[in-house]
Amino acid sequence: MAELKHWYLVCYDIRSPKRWRKAYKLLQGYGDRLQLSIFRCWLSQRERERLRWELAQVLAAEDDLLLVRLSAQCVRLLPSYNRSGVWVVDESSYRVI
Repeated sequence: MAELKHWYLVCYDIRSPKRWRKAYKLLQGYGDRLQLSIFRCWLSQRERERLRWELAQVLAAEDDLLLVRLSAQCVRLLPSYNRSGVWVVDESSYRVI
């Protein structure tokens, strides 16, 4: 059985350009960049914890990290109060069994 996945917003403020680049490259493997320091990721609990652990190896105590899990209703309503195309989900990648 497949693991349950959720959408997450990952936002960060990193003081060092070197650490910022490392975090940026790491997050590119997990999701889509919305802005320079904001990513959206479709993650299972295991993937989320792995991402948190990998980011902990990069970040210093002075850096900030925010992971926000979005509910299904939040994601469903995003197009109603944003410009079209802000949160595009490829429906063809889902298979209902």
